[in-house]
Parts: sequence; C-alpha cells; structure tokens
Amino acid sequence: MDKIKMTTPLVEMDGDEMTRILWQMIKDELLLPFIELKTEYYDLGLIFRNETNDKVTLDSAEATLKYGVAVKCATITPNAERMGEYDLKEMWKSPNATIRAKLDGTVFRAPITVKGIEPMVKCWRGPVTIARHAYGDIYKNAELKAYGPGKAYLVFEAEDGTETRSLIHEFDGPGILQGVHNTEKSITSFAKACFNYALDTKQDLWFATKDTISKTYDHTFKDIFQEIFDNEYAEKFNCAGISYFYTLIDDAVARVMRDKGGFIWACKNYDGDVMSDMVSSAFGSLAMMTSVLVSPAGVYEYEAAHGTVQRHYYQHLKGLSTSTNSVATIFAWTGALRKRGELDKLTDLVNFADSLEAATLKTIESGKMTKDLALITTLEDVSTLNSRDFILAIRDQLLLEL
Repeated sequence: MDKIKMTTPLVEMDGDEMTRILWQMIKDELLLPFIELKTEYYDLGLIFRNETNDKVTLDSAEATLKYGVAVKCATITPNAERMGEYDLKEMWKSPNATIRAKLDGTVFRAPITVKGIEPMVKCWRGPVTIARHAYGDIYKNAELKAYGPGKAYLVFEAEDGTETRSLIHEFDGPGILQGVHNTEKSITSFAKACFNYALDTKQDLWFATKDTISKTYDHTFKDIFQEIFDNEYAEKFNCAGISYFYTLIDDAVARVMRDKGGFIWACKNYDGDVMSDMVSSAFGSLAMMTSVLVSPAGVYEYEAAHGTVQRHYYQHLKGLSTSTNSVATIFAWTGALRKRGELDKLTDLVNFADSLEAATLKTIESGKMTKDLALITTLEDVSTLNSRDFILAIRDQLLLEL
C-alpha cells in the first residue's frame, strides 16, 4: 500500500528512559511503514534539556502554538536524586508544567477500556474522564526554608506601590514555606474548556475543590465556575440533557467510588494529577489512559498520562527483557494523527488512527498483552509478551485492519 502523506507537521516531543525506547519502536513498527511521517522534532530528554538550559522545552511549546498539534513522550521531572544521576545544572521544572503554562490549556484524561480488563470499582459502567487544570498551583510554586525563629508573610505589592500582607506563621524554630498562585484568566479558560468538553461529549460535569478551608483561593475557582455556568452554559446543558455539579473534593472522592461513571470530573492542577492516576489504575493500568491538553486557542497536545517507567529502563540497560505496556503512548500518537488529519482534512490519516487503535484493542482482546494486563485480565489462556513483541503483535493485527 502507498504511504499516507501528511501536509502539516506534528510537533514531536521525545522523552526519557523506557518510554523513549517504546517511542522509537512505535515509530519504526507502527507508523513509518504506513505514513510519510512529517514532524518537527524536539528532544525533551533530560540530557538535552540540561544542555539547552531547558530552552528546548519552551521552543517545543512555541512550535505547538504554531502548528496546532503536538505529541509528547513521557519525561523526567528531576528531584535531588536525578540531579546527581544526570549531573544537572539545576533541578529543572516539569516540562509538562512549562508547556501547559505556555498553552494555557486543560488536560482531559480518560481510561482506555477494553474487553477482559474490568474496572476494580465494580459499579463503574462507563469511563471517568479527569479534566485537570493545567496552570499554576504547586507546579509554578515558590518555596524556601525558614532556618530559625521569625515571621513569614504573604505580600502583594500593587502597581501603584500599595502593599497588602498577611501573616502566614510565626516560627519558633526551623520550618518550610511555599507560595502558590493562579490567575482568574486561566481559571476562566479552565472552566470554559470543561463546559465545552462536557457539551461536546454529552457527559455530566463535576467540579470539586476545598473551598470550606481555602476560603479565598479555592472559593475563587468555585465562584468563577458557577458564574460562567449560570451566564453562559446553564441553558445549553439543559438542552443537552446533562448537568453541572459542584462539591468538595473529599466528597467527590467518596461519590466517585459509588457512581456508575460516564462523567467528567474537573479538578485543580494537583488534584487532577493524583486522581487521574487513581482512575487509570482502577480501570486497569496507568498505561491505559489517554491524555490531551486543549488550549483556548484550539491547540492540542497529546501524551501518555504515566511516567518514564524507570525500573524497566534499568532492566533494559542490563540487557534484560521487559514487558512494558505501550498502549497509552500509541494512543498519544493516534490522537495527534487523528486531530492532524481532521484539521488538514486528510481522511486517510484519520482512518489510519482509528485502525491502529482498533488493532491495539483487538490484540489485547485476543489474549496477547503485556504483563501488567495479564495479571488482572479476566480472559483465559493469555500470552504475556515482552515490550517489542507486543508492538509487533499490534502490527500484525493492524495489517489485517488496513
């Protein structure tokens, strides 16, 4: 068959460790044989980020704004241990946080459901989609240590020079401090993205914060959501037969475990980070979840919701076989290719993305899967495949689909 031609590049953001290995396998076996792949490549591996003083991350975000669609591999957010391991110049910020701040978008994460992998929460009948605010809070924090007794203040200096301050704590010994922020503009974009996505997918929308404790910070989120809903979306939701529901974050956690699923759960940045991992694990595996960042300008960045699979990478470096689930990374590529095809009116590219997803799911349903799924499947007589053989099995199925 002739290779599918692309007209506009995707922004391709390579990553770290085992997911970087899978990234290349996916390209070599599942994409390049079928597509004249056109990408603008950025190496977001920690080594190159360190070499460029993280400029490559900003460059990739700018390119995403230019071309409109990006696909990203999982990357390392360094801690103290990584500082030594990679001989870093400094503890670089999360590349995801940097890109999300630049795009000012909302991350929508939904489990990839497949026959034979049943939700651990037995009452769930449909997927729970996490809508994660993608700007601010602890991901853009400022923090310091208090090395002895003293007073810590939260201070805001207005443009006219006036100052507002609030006592945080009077220390009688060493301690720690953290300052977080958000903007009403970003919260507004977050709210509208959630309401629009709910209408597009015809799903109920939940939103949860802790406004009873955080009476200014979290309450502002709650108020902005409610005002926008009342003024712009209430009638649209009513016509669509869907609802908007606000509750406290701890109440939402309890409710979601008793609900049937099939709704969108909007969360602040950190809450969404944690809850998306909980939802993906409860649906089967961290590697079975889609993730797309949608900006108010209509820019899309697709990625896997999980990390770089460090433990498997170290095994790989020793020459040992690994059985690493590549499904979320495959679906990051299919999501980006489908969106590129939709925007460029390339039906063949859209159909290819659909076929690759179908081939991936059919491979699992036929009993061929990676170890993480083999441990939890309800299917009998399954074959546990290593990382490469799983991708090759998907390619065999893809040839049948095409």
